[in-house]
Amino acid sequence: MPRTTPPRPLDVAAVFPELVGMSRTATRLHPRPGSPTVHESSVGGPLLWPAGEPWASCSQEHDAPFELNTPEEVRTLRRIRALDVWTDEDHAEVSRIHAGHDPALLPKGPHPLIPVAQLYARDVPDLPFPEGTDLLQVLWCPFIDIEDQPGTESVQLRWRRACDVAEVLAVVPEPAYVGTYELVPVPCVLHPEQVREYPAAHDLDRELAERIGRWTDGSLGHQDDLSVAAGWKAGGWAAPFTFRDSGGPEELRCRECSAVGEPLLTLDHTEWQGETSSWRPVEEPQGASAAPTDLTVGRGYTLQFYGCPTDPRHPPVTVMQ
Repeated sequence: MPRTTPPRPLDVAAVFPELVGMSRTATRLHPRPGSPTVHESSVGGPLLWPAGEPWASCSQEHDAPFELNTPEEVRTLRRIRALDVWTDEDHAEVSRIHAGHDPALLPKGPHPLIPVAQLYARDVPDLPFPEGTDLLQVLWCPFIDIEDQPGTESVQLRWRRACDVAEVLAVVPEPAYVGTYELVPVPCVLHPEQVREYPAAHDLDRELAERIGRWTDGSLGHQDDLSVAAGWKAGGWAAPFTFRDSGGPEELRCRECSAVGEPLLTLDHTEWQGETSSWRPVEEPQGASAAPTDLTVGRGYTLQFYGCPTDPRHPPVTVMQ
């Protein structure tokens, strides 16, 4: 079933003509739990990975995690949580999983990375695919320090041409443990949809940002309703900087060439919420889950990947905002 974002409740560029010409398109991914294949765009799904290519890994040392669980325990936890009725054994198993394991059990690296997203060019026209490629794969090391990674091997991108993958890797390596199950996305199929965005305050001239900040139209807010789309998306404008002293992509530079990073991929723990309910697709019934991926960064912040505009193959920078 497609997902359709309702029209914005107000044309903010009609109120502030300075915004005319500043709009960008973004692709809302609309991930929903499912069983994607390697030939589909997905979140947390299987990757079209060549059989002869070593799996992506991370050799960095990680801080002691708040929890330590095996990937199988993560799957068990989610299976139990989906049940309508729990048995005493289910309650006991959930308690055991939440207790976690001794961080001393974490083996030395390298740790296999886990799939975060796979995006085919046919589904996400807002991504800057390098010439000759039509597939982007995003992987990371599922530990709490993923929240701010300035171009390290903890977060890796693979740009491919899908037709070059003649034989797909049959057995995918998994890390022995993950730092928290909240960094392991539920496998989701995607329902891509292009939307139009306007920049958040930190991407605007200070005077214009202050005028917009003073403006109000009943219950509407520029940040929540009229600028940057909620949820998982590709491309578009940067998500609002909610707790940084100085916001803005100017501080997020490529570690390879120092080019100013551009928003590549945005991961949010909810597709809409109380403050952004206007972003709920029209097909979603009242009471539908707004957190389909079950992925949470920090205390529920947005995680954004910034790519290098000079060479998309350079390692991305991630920032929690």
